[in-house]
Amino acid sequence: MKSKIKKRWLISFIIMIVLALVAVFWKTESPSKELFGTEGELVYADIAWLLTASCLVLLMTPGLSFFYGGMVGKKNVISTMLQSFISLGVVSLIWVVVGFSLSFGEPLGFTINGNHYGIIGNPLQFAFFDQVNGLPHLELASSIPFVLFALFQMKFAVITPAIITGSFAERVRFVAYLYFIALFTIFIYTPLCHMVWHPQGLLGAYFGIKDFAGGTVVHMSAGFAALAGALYLGKRKNKEHIPTNIPFVLLGTGMLWFGWFGFNAGSSLAANGTAALAFATTTIASASAMMTWLFFDRIQGRKASALGACIGAVVGLVAITPAAGFVTIPQSIFFGFISAILSNLALNWKKLKEIDDTLDVFACHGVGGIMGMILTAIFAQGENASLLHGGWGVFGSHMLVLIGVSAFTFFGSLLLYRVVNWFIPIRVSEKSELIGLDKTQHDEQFL
Repeated sequence: MKSKIKKRWLISFIIMIVLALVAVFWKTESPSKELFGTEGELVYADIAWLLTASCLVLLMTPGLSFFYGGMVGKKNVISTMLQSFISLGVVSLIWVVVGFSLSFGEPLGFTINGNHYGIIGNPLQFAFFDQVNGLPHLELASSIPFVLFALFQMKFAVITPAIITGSFAERVRFVAYLYFIALFTIFIYTPLCHMVWHPQGLLGAYFGIKDFAGGTVVHMSAGFAALAGALYLGKRKNKEHIPTNIPFVLLGTGMLWFGWFGFNAGSSLAANGTAALAFATTTIASASAMMTWLFFDRIQGRKASALGACIGAVVGLVAITPAAGFVTIPQSIFFGFISAILSNLALNWKKLKEIDDTLDVFACHGVGGIMGMILTAIFAQGENASLLHGGWGVFGSHMLVLIGVSAFTFFGSLLLYRVVNWFIPIRVSEKSELIGLDKTQHDEQFL
C-alpha cells in the first residue's frame, strides 16, 4: 500500500522535474509585430486598475477556502481549505505552460459563411508565456501589457476548479483531486474560455453569447462539474455534521465579496465607466440576494442565520457576474432577488439533497450561474444583446448555448472523474473518511 502511495507522488514529482527542465531550455520568440502595439499605446490608469483587480481576484481563492472550510466537519477543515488553496499552485503552472495559449491563442476551429470561429487556441502560440510581454496586444488587451492580461485571466482559471471542491468535500483523495483539476483546466475550462471570450470564439462571436465576467465560463462550468463529482463519488458515510466555524464562513464571504469587485469590475479591462457600473451592480445584487435569502428562510419557517446570509450574498455575486457591465443598477436588485429565491429552493429541494453535494455547490454556483445567463439573455443592454434588445432569436441562441454548455461541462467532467479513477482511486477508504481527511491525507489537525 505504501509503495503505491509513493509511486503516485513520485510520478507527480517527475512531472515537476520535467516541467522545470523544459522551462530552463525553452527558447522564447520575439514578439510578433502584427500582434503587438508599442509602449506609447499603454494607458497607465488602466494598468494600475488591472494590477489592483488581479490582486483582488487572487484574494478570492483564499476567501473561498475559508468559506468552504467553515462549513465542513471538524475532521476535514484543513483538507477542504487546502483543496481550494492548492489550486493557486496547480492551475497557475498549467496556465503559464499551456492554459493561456489554449484559451487565447490563435483560434483552431472551423469556418462558417467565410468567417473562422475557434473552439480552442493554438497550444504552442503562447506556451510558457512565449510572446507574453509588456506590450499591448492589439486584439485582446489594447491598453495594458499583454502579460498583465494573461495574469488577470489566470486568476479566473485558478478559482474555477476550487469552486468544485465543495461538492465532494470530506471524501476525495488529495492526489487524485490534483490530477482532476489539472485535467479540468485543460479540457473543460480552456475551450470554454476560448469559445466565450476570445474575439473569434464560437460561442461569443457566432452565437453572440454575453458573459461579462464568467457566469458561463466560471460558475456554470464549476457548478455542473460539482454536480457530476457529487454523483460520481457518491454519498458520505456520515452526512450529518454541524458546520465547524461560522466566523470562517463570514470571513470567507467578506473576502469573496471584496475580491469580486476585481472579478467583475476588472473585466472591463480599463479604468472606465463600465468598470464603475460593474462595481455597483456587483455589490447591489449581492446585497439584494443576501436580504432576500434571509427573509425567504424566515417565511419558510427557518431561522435567519449567518450561514444563510453568507450563502445568499455569494449567490447574488454569482448571478450578476455575466451581466455586471451590461445591466442597470435597479436591474441588479432583481438579479439578486430572483436568483436567491430559486437557489434557496434548489438548495432545500429533497431530490437534490439526496445527491449529497456536500456544500451545495450546484444549488449556489450552478443554479446561480444558470439564472445569471438567463437574466443576461433577457436584460443585457446593446444591439442584439438580449431578448429586450434584439428579440426572441437572440434569447433562443443564449438558451441553446446554455443547454450545450451544461451538457459539455457535466458529461466532460464525469468523463474526467472516470479517467482519474482508472489510475488513482478518487475516493478515500471508508476508514480514512471516518477518521477524517485532515489526519489521513495531511497528518494535520484543526484545533
